Amino acid sequence: MSDYGDDGGGDFGAGEEYDANMLEEDYEEVEDLVDNNDQPGGTEDPENTANIVTSGDPNAVARANANLGVKGLKEKRIDNDKRTTTPYMTKYERARVLGTRALQISMNAPVLVDVEGETDPLQIAIKELREKKIPLVVRRYLPDGWYEDWTCEELL
Repeated sequence: MSDYGDDGGGDFGAGEEYDANMLEEDYEEVEDLVDNNDQPGGTEDPENTANIVTSGDPNAVARANANLGVKGLKEKRIDNDKRTTTPYMTKYERARVLGTRALQISMNAPVLVDVEGETDPLQIAIKELREKKIPLVVRRYLPDGWYEDWTCEELL
């Protein structure tokens, strides 16, 4: 007898026998949950958010995304000349940006600096950050749901 209460005889639980229909039902449930917006012909995101790294209050992010559509979310953006947060990159933003960029580099994204024989994606990402060449935007969500966008070139 094993730790899980069965004798290893191959049955699938407490007296429950294998049924091929159970797998089909589970597959249909998963199919219902899949969002088909990623399929060709689906709705596309009008705002290209592929290069945005989020930062700040995660609850504000969830509230902003739940209450507003993409168009409403654009209205919550604070203009660059009215930003109130500090122009310094936090250690958490730095870690997230370096990790995101290192992952991109490891997946054969174009490198924007001279690598000089370096092969480690993280070291290449650090060099890109030092030279302010990382093409990412840090999105800082504020507690009221508004957000500020900072490019990595602007942050010190």
